[in-house]
Amino acid sequence: MKASRTRFRRAALSIALGACMSTMTPMVMAQSATGSVAGRASAGDQVQVTNVDTGATRNVTASADGTYRLGSLQVGNYNVQVIRDGQAVGEPVPVAVSLGGTTTVNLGSGGGVANMAAVTVVGERVVNRVDVKSTETATNVTREEISRLPVDQSLSSVAMLAPGVIGGNSSFGGMSFGGSSVAENSVFINGLNVTDFYRRQSFSTAPFAFFREFQVKTGGYSVEFGRSTGGVINAVSRSGGNEFESGMELTFEPSAWQSSGDDHFYADGSVNVRASHDRSSFTKANVWASGPIVRDRLFMFAMYEQRESNAGFTNAGGSSWSEREGSNGFWGTKVDWALSDNHLLELLAFSDEGDSDTALYNYNFASRTVGTAPPSQSTSSSGGKSGSLTYTGHFGENFTAKAMYGLNRSSSFLRSPQDALCSWVTYNNASYGAVYRGMGSPQLGCHPGSNVVSHEDEREAKRLDFEWAVGDHLLRFGWDHELMTTDRVTFYPGDGVQYTAYGRTSPTQVLDNGTPLPVGVNAFLMARERADGGVFDIEASAYYLEDVWSVTPNLLVNLGVRVDTFDNKNATGASFIKMDDLVSPRFGFSWDMKGDGTTKLFGNLGRYYMPVTSIISYNFAGGLLDERTFYALNGWNAATNPVTGAPYMAPIIGPQIGAVDDQFNLSVRDTRQSVDRDIDAVYQDEAIVGFQTMISQAWSWGVNATYRRMPNAMDDIRINALCGVRHPMSAVPGSSSIDLWPIANPGDTLTLWGTTRQGCAQDGWVTIDTSKEGYITGGSNRVIGYSKPKRTYTGVEFQIDRAWDDKWAFNASYLWSKSEGNHEGPVNSDTNYGDTGMVQHWDHPANNDRYGDLFNDRRHQIKLRGSYRFNEMWSVGGTLTALSGGPITAFGVTWPDENFAVASYTSEGSGGGTGWLCVASCTGPWQDRVYERTERGAFGRMPWTYNLGANVTWELPVEGIDLKARLSVYNLLNDQEVINVRGRYEGNPGQRRSTFGTGTRWQSPRYAQLVVSWNF
Repeated sequence: MKASRTRFRRAALSIALGACMSTMTPMVMAQSATGSVAGRASAGDQVQVTNVDTGATRNVTASADGTYRLGSLQVGNYNVQVIRDGQAVGEPVPVAVSLGGTTTVNLGSGGGVANMAAVTVVGERVVNRVDVKSTETATNVTREEISRLPVDQSLSSVAMLAPGVIGGNSSFGGMSFGGSSVAENSVFINGLNVTDFYRRQSFSTAPFAFFREFQVKTGGYSVEFGRSTGGVINAVSRSGGNEFESGMELTFEPSAWQSSGDDHFYADGSVNVRASHDRSSFTKANVWASGPIVRDRLFMFAMYEQRESNAGFTNAGGSSWSEREGSNGFWGTKVDWALSDNHLLELLAFSDEGDSDTALYNYNFASRTVGTAPPSQSTSSSGGKSGSLTYTGHFGENFTAKAMYGLNRSSSFLRSPQDALCSWVTYNNASYGAVYRGMGSPQLGCHPGSNVVSHEDEREAKRLDFEWAVGDHLLRFGWDHELMTTDRVTFYPGDGVQYTAYGRTSPTQVLDNGTPLPVGVNAFLMARERADGGVFDIEASAYYLEDVWSVTPNLLVNLGVRVDTFDNKNATGASFIKMDDLVSPRFGFSWDMKGDGTTKLFGNLGRYYMPVTSIISYNFAGGLLDERTFYALNGWNAATNPVTGAPYMAPIIGPQIGAVDDQFNLSVRDTRQSVDRDIDAVYQDEAIVGFQTMISQAWSWGVNATYRRMPNAMDDIRINALCGVRHPMSAVPGSSSIDLWPIANPGDTLTLWGTTRQGCAQDGWVTIDTSKEGYITGGSNRVIGYSKPKRTYTGVEFQIDRAWDDKWAFNASYLWSKSEGNHEGPVNSDTNYGDTGMVQHWDHPANNDRYGDLFNDRRHQIKLRGSYRFNEMWSVGGTLTALSGGPITAFGVTWPDENFAVASYTSEGSGGGTGWLCVASCTGPWQDRVYERTERGAFGRMPWTYNLGANVTWELPVEGIDLKARLSVYNLLNDQEVINVRGRYEGNPGQRRSTFGTGTRWQSPRYAQLVVSWNF
């Protein structure tokens, strides 16, 4: 009977949580690459945890009230044993410690699990359905769950399993967490920050098979984490143990398993984007090994992966064909040295360096014929070597110290044999595409088309973290420092000028330099000269203090504060933008409502600061040459590529039209006029409240609500009337003034150095309120200011989860959310402008005088995932993501009561835009124009998008042989709905662009992936 009860108990437990480690359960505030075990035991008993893989052992004595905690544990499997009077009591309890989480195990007097109803088992290891020690909202995903689901092999794909995480503007990639822009997130690998700090839109990475577990923090993260107003991806690599293990994995994505992309056309039948001939293939193979170098003390995990990629694709018009090839190897290793059970050294090192070669040919789309002439060639390089050394020491039972030193390097180089001899020539598809295709779609210019870029970034990271348990309080405090260096030079090839051909869009077209396009000129060139460069440092440091207070056995309160300092330096090493004493208070609570660990109410309130990217220093503290000159285009001449001998067409440059437009030049000038003296950092306030409960050991459900508020912004802002009068006229006809473009907080007070030349009474500091002044309109001469920046996000998330029991698992979430305001954040997805922190939001007061639905507003988000095992050989999995479409917003080029262009007449992506659209008398005097105001989202929404994935896995049913094959299909329904549209409504005032509302990006076509793994 006793054996029967034991089997019943084990069976109940194994209706388990394999997926619980990946549910939307909030996770605890542990150090970034570790987890914890905590709970209650008999007062005075010792609780011992032993790492199953390495044999490392830790002990702690249960306090007078019976509580115990063991923190800073490596992620993995442990045995928990009660020891009384030097003797083991009962059987060891197997426990899984997850990344950033606390596994709560209450131990009875007999050494067994006392809170049986609140725990379950992954395999044979105890985990919690409800983490009552946590106030965060986060998602944990293990390698085991990923192996059962059709999830593409990237950190981004894992992150987008979490509610509220969606893909951002696909023109520049990235992810949006909770309504934030793609430039507000942070990514950590084993505690090392690997986030790109130049634009903050990418990160260093490693192969999928290199990682053990992933954690996606979507809100409420503790004071240990900062420099993010979006979300955090926290990943930990695999480690070695006492058993020798090895394996290999092959991944195939052949082009034959991919559907063709759709071709897209404008309403008049002309080509928008051709994609039906594009194809790509990808293959990679990795081998890995792990085991002890010295048993119980020194362990290693090592991996090498070779990647082969091949892609062929046309340009938007289908007139050129690019062949791109990459052959790159990744290497990575993790070494763990247990100096003793209480002292550990960890070494992480990896390289994600890679190159790709591109050959550009002429192409006949109708006949699918690639030109026979030698191609133009280019090579791009990216990635770098990164690593960290971490020491963890446990001093006694109650004090832990952790120190880390790390380097994160990345680079970007773009080179072509034609760089020195050939200029970059292209065309504007919307206005000149029809003419170009009428020419037979020839190669324009002899350069493949790109900047010459040399870019290297290096982050030197140092941090100290401490934990000290004192009675009912767990005191956590620490310091971290990052020195980030950008070394970048970029310029156009050939004569340093990029030539773009445009066609006339209206009879009264005016160019961006204020000059009307002359009568009879139906095509023109914009010649843009742009060059910059320098070495720039950023120092970011912070210290934090947090008290995790167990007020009662069932109520936990977090009281924390983080203080940040950001110091961006110019090319000479002097401070350019420095902000210190940035105080971030954080408060959270978790209430174990029934006292048994099955139900909790939690909440979190905190402030989060965003650092200044190095692209700001690069552009504003090093000088920038950025000039546009317009010429009549008098046709094309046949020419020969001096490198390849291939034919191409060169533009016949006619007379210059108007003066040089130099308003975008930035000299290395007195920073007193380039940065607000009293600038404030960008921050976001966040409030979360949630509830979670177990229905049974298999099922749980929860709900939480999030509110985020970003009340300020930092960007370059146009100031043309610092002292209330217009700055001196520039040499450009039609230009209103010589403008200042300082980095400032629009809508707030601004302090700059003013001069008599700018209309000030005397040279000296001038403070103005930019919500009321700073800009003087052209023509009407009104002094006005900028709208107060505002961004809010409100979301309510529901989820239900069925845990993996070695048979099936299911998770479903629905999120209703609303993202609104008058600026997206430090990027501008509306106009595809991704230079973080200088994105045209504040180029003119008209750009942001309307509040409403923002680009990343996806009102409804549904995410489902599940897996089912038929038998020892076959299993299946599936995912579904359904998102409502984003808003379609119109952007005009002028606004009432001003004779000045709010946005570019020529380029859809330049200058931002206004919600005021001219509807009458638009070609006459500016005073007579009649306008209609449109709000954000006034032109409807893009369609819903559905992404269904499915996989089938085969396992060799032979004991002792771990051989698997998994076939996954992504976007099974092959939906190719539009996900980005053109927002520029007008060309000239009253002249609606025929391209408004047409697509620029669509869902990727269906493709399949086969993964074969053999572990031995």
